[in-house]
Amino acid sequence: MQNQQTYNYKVVRQFAIMTVVWGIVGMLVGVLIAAQLRWPELNFDVSWLTYSRLRPLHTNAVIFAFGGSALFATSLYVVQRTCHTRLLSDGLASFVFWGWQLVILLAAITLPLGITSSKEYAELEWPIDLLITVVWVAYAILFFGTIMKRKTPHIYVANWFYGAFILTVALLHVVNSAALPTALFGAGDMMKSYSAYPGAIDAMVQWWYGHNAVGFFLTAGFLGMMYYFVPKQANRPVYSYRLSVVHFWALISTYMWAGPHHLHYTALPDWTQTLGMVFSLILLAPSWGGMINGIMTLSGAWHKLRTDPILRFMVVSLSFYGMSTFEGPMMAIKTVNELSHYTDWTVGHVHSGALGWVAMISIGAIYALVPKLFGREAMHSIKLIEIHFWVMTVGVVLYIASMWISGVMQGLMWRAVNADGTLTYSFIQSVEATYPYYTVRLLGGIMVLSGMFIMAFNVWKTVVGSKPATDAIPAAAH
Repeated sequence: MQNQQTYNYKVVRQFAIMTVVWGIVGMLVGVLIAAQLRWPELNFDVSWLTYSRLRPLHTNAVIFAFGGSALFATSLYVVQRTCHTRLLSDGLASFVFWGWQLVILLAAITLPLGITSSKEYAELEWPIDLLITVVWVAYAILFFGTIMKRKTPHIYVANWFYGAFILTVALLHVVNSAALPTALFGAGDMMKSYSAYPGAIDAMVQWWYGHNAVGFFLTAGFLGMMYYFVPKQANRPVYSYRLSVVHFWALISTYMWAGPHHLHYTALPDWTQTLGMVFSLILLAPSWGGMINGIMTLSGAWHKLRTDPILRFMVVSLSFYGMSTFEGPMMAIKTVNELSHYTDWTVGHVHSGALGWVAMISIGAIYALVPKLFGREAMHSIKLIEIHFWVMTVGVVLYIASMWISGVMQGLMWRAVNADGTLTYSFIQSVEATYPYYTVRLLGGIMVLSGMFIMAFNVWKTVVGSKPATDAIPAAAH
């Protein structure tokens, strides 16, 4: 039974490679729609190439295909390594991988065809939602089942974050995706459904989901990644284990209540909006606690940043995490939101989190993982990682800065009034004024995408001709 004495790296390898593949696909679509905002004729008068069809494909591809694959790869690696045991079931692991790829494939087919529930980050229609539920339950059984058969007495904090992400995303998905399929009543398309919730309640449930998809899928899960890979790459213990536990409980108990800040100045009751704002402001403390814990883990190892671009990816990702988790609570303040709402400032904020935090920590983790998974001493080229780091960092900064300026300008133009109370600018004037910034944003996006191609080449050169690694599981800890 040699199989049982080694870790299951096969599923980790599969998800790690697909992280790179889906990263390129998702960002390529992102670059196309960024270009369409500047030059709308780039939809070529083809319905499935329009911005409205490709935008949900872009968000689903980067969040669930790229980000999801990174989370699956790292969580299934970390849970084995920290628990000193093989995954609960190789068959279940294989099902989770292929099931998730099928979900992504179905999304790539249905969204450009206009088959959508129209819910932000939850656009997929009900048959695919059911498949997601089955795959996610299998993933939860695989993850928590592995923890239950661990040989270590302690559950490392990274697994707490991964566990919270798995449980909460399951809850969010099931509640928000509750829908009535029209086909059940013999009245229409097999794929079509309508939300189970009416009006403002539907909006509230949607942004409870939408904000917590950010909070748990795009934050808690990647914090699990950070708590394992930053100490590992720096070869230092986590700065404060006590702070990591406080960070965990403070974050997961607060994040759930911040969703209403997406609905300021809408039909939502005013007290609900205020509650969302207050919890958003409270969130600043645990978020920065986690960022400080991650960055201070390098205490005594700062010199490594000069020679290790993988560690640089991770530390800069933490800086973006700190920045975007300061910006988020600030934008949740009603008077600030009055200026920022519906503008490109929000787009810049989202991408400082998505590209700066999520993508950079994922890229750093995959660079750290690939040599270990394929029995190599290191990546094929450290110099290429260095180039990738600078190309991506400059690209992300160009993207965010252009959207900040564009967004504040839009907000000021929309609220400007003449002495007689009429609007100073027409809406189309505000659109025309954004064109230079959309060009800069496109340039930033192209740089980020170019970095992914550099990464793909580096990973391919590392993997080709290698033998998959099979690490032995250590004897039970005492």
